[in-house]
Amino acid sequence: MAEAHQAVAFQFTVTPDGIDLQLSHEALKQIYLSGLRSWKKKLARLKNSFITGVYPASPSSWLFVVIAIMGTLYARVDPSMGMIGKIKEHLPLSSYLSHQGQSILSALLFATALWFALIMTMRFILKQLLSYHGWMYEQHGKMSAVTKLWLTFVKIFSGRKPMLYSYQAALPRLPVPGIKETMQRYLESVRPLMNDEEFKRMTALAKDFELKLAPKLQWYLKLKSWWAANYVSDWWEEYIYLRGRSPIMVNSNYYAMDFLYVTPTPVQVARAGNTVHAILLYRRKVTREELKPSRVPGSIIPLCSAQWERTFNTTRIPGLETDTIQHYADSKHIVVYHKGRFFRVSVYHGGRLLNPKELELQFQHILNDSSLPQPGEEKLAALTAGERTTWAKARKSYFRSGKNLQSLDLVEKAAFFVTLQDDEEGLRTEDPVNSLDAYAKSLLHGKCYDRWFDKSFTFVVFKNGKVGLNAEHSWADAPIIGHMWESVLATDSFQLGYDDDGHCKGQVEPTLPLPQRIQWDISEECQEIIQNSLNVAQALANDVDFHTFPFKEFGKGLIKKCKTSPDAFIQIALQLAHFRDKGKFCLTYEASMTRLFREGRTETVRSCTVESSNFVKSMMAASSTNEERLKLFRLAAEKHQMLYRNAMTGAGIDRHLFCLYVVSKYLGVDSPFLKEVLSEPWRLSTSQTPIQQTELFDLVNHPEYVSCGGGFGPVADDGYGVSYIIVGENLINFHISCKVSSHETVSM
Repeated sequence: MAEAHQAVAFQFTVTPDGIDLQLSHEALKQIYLSGLRSWKKKLARLKNSFITGVYPASPSSWLFVVIAIMGTLYARVDPSMGMIGKIKEHLPLSSYLSHQGQSILSALLFATALWFALIMTMRFILKQLLSYHGWMYEQHGKMSAVTKLWLTFVKIFSGRKPMLYSYQAALPRLPVPGIKETMQRYLESVRPLMNDEEFKRMTALAKDFELKLAPKLQWYLKLKSWWAANYVSDWWEEYIYLRGRSPIMVNSNYYAMDFLYVTPTPVQVARAGNTVHAILLYRRKVTREELKPSRVPGSIIPLCSAQWERTFNTTRIPGLETDTIQHYADSKHIVVYHKGRFFRVSVYHGGRLLNPKELELQFQHILNDSSLPQPGEEKLAALTAGERTTWAKARKSYFRSGKNLQSLDLVEKAAFFVTLQDDEEGLRTEDPVNSLDAYAKSLLHGKCYDRWFDKSFTFVVFKNGKVGLNAEHSWADAPIIGHMWESVLATDSFQLGYDDDGHCKGQVEPTLPLPQRIQWDISEECQEIIQNSLNVAQALANDVDFHTFPFKEFGKGLIKKCKTSPDAFIQIALQLAHFRDKGKFCLTYEASMTRLFREGRTETVRSCTVESSNFVKSMMAASSTNEERLKLFRLAAEKHQMLYRNAMTGAGIDRHLFCLYVVSKYLGVDSPFLKEVLSEPWRLSTSQTPIQQTELFDLVNHPEYVSCGGGFGPVADDGYGVSYIIVGENLINFHISCKVSSHETVSM
């Protein structure tokens, strides 16, 4: 076989005259091209690091400063006010240079120092400008003169042609809210959930905490905020995600769906070829930092881009007490799962990416492979779906050496994980309700052993050409994977395309190596552990009920005509629906981002407010008039918008309380108030899926290419998980989850 021959670069035979050494020129060529690609990537990263490090200036501006300083010297003008002369006096190589050489070198050093000083000044000014958030609190469509002036200065100091990470050093730090403000906002948020006696008790607990323990905890927290890039994010990643010992499948991982109405091709391997190539093109843009920096939609205001760094070549590694995130600088392969077998597929050949047609043939070879799974191989990935401690122990005992360690390394060091599914999913017109529900459950957990839940994401391609993905949550939040997903779907449909038969376009290199089966040696004891993990995962998967549906009656077009925020409208509608379902209010979680700040992730918007509950009560009361209801609705919407703005600008409640709790544990002190606050269940957990983050989508000219969005499992055993995506002007897609076993929720 050609690939077997190329795998051996050096061959030798023993002859009577000695050892006859033969060189495989093709293999040596591949080694050379691979090394050349590696060095090009290193040089590109070095260049990107320098350009990002001096932003908002550019390398060419250094040359301008040098020429300007040199020009003033020849004009016998000293712009340094004597500093060039001082540098000249202390040059260590002055004895080896002529007088003119000393002057030129001194001027060069001064110009470089001046250039760096200007960079730091510009960056400081930009950071101060980005610390202003008054623009967010202005009425929509009405911009004050102050904000207009502020935007002008932001544009001036933002530099030209920024790369993905250009703004990172200029982003402000997340501020630590005041204790008094947080206590007031917290008590206000729980008022509709408590009767007078309960609220009086909680007020006393909060007051006691505010006066006694909080100042000490706050001091440590402020100290951390001065030292760390972000006082929340590392603790949030560790304690909310990585230290959790329960399964990450359903409980943490989330999913994203394909187009709702369009399937670009029904040929499974062709769709896999195009989309995998599109993902790799996106990875190359991330590596080269060619993506435009993330910004507030419709503005020039930058958002933190740090989370993009771990999109690819990343795996969550299980531990006995805490997991870790392992990110590799590069990966030259993906791992593909099909009918219980694992395959390694190289994505480079001859120093270039495999084109879509070549990838299609690779996947077709896997489908044509009739070999059976090795003992224990088929359900091996169930270890990533079960309890984390079980997986950590199994990894340490059965995957620490030999064949299993090498094979596990291949999986964990892959760019991402791919599953070629042997069944069909997606919207079926003859059964739209059940088909979308099944599609959601398949992407969320599948068979519990056909996704590698530890990978940054598992890309799934179904038999009928539908695609989707399952994403691990600890490394980044949904908008990051959503940006990639939009780019991939658009590249697949609008740029790569298919031929008339639905196959990928392009030519195939005849010497292309074929996929390689990954070998395992899984003992019977390990197989029992795998089966136990599978039992846990299947019980969890069977207990999750999903309902996914498109709401077509109206969308954001009508909502905006009512001069109301679409997000606020939906959140208030969810409060009304929940009250009609349960007859009571509950603590409600809505995810908001804090990426206006460096290394920001999320904050909670507590959507159940006094104002929203007043509106809901008026809707339930027959005596209320429509005028009264409309007035209360306006107040509720304005309150929600204010809470959302507070969350985005670092004035939220929950991340501050969380970090105070972490500090209290480090200090070994107990707080009845914090303990109670952190144990309150979020029985209604909601999130809006962002859309049209890239410029590649044009829903005006291609309205049929609408995304179905994505979803997640319920956060509380007796609660609901609700994800929604506002698509275009007339469509809102909903993804609702709950537990079948709960008597408090209604299974769909």
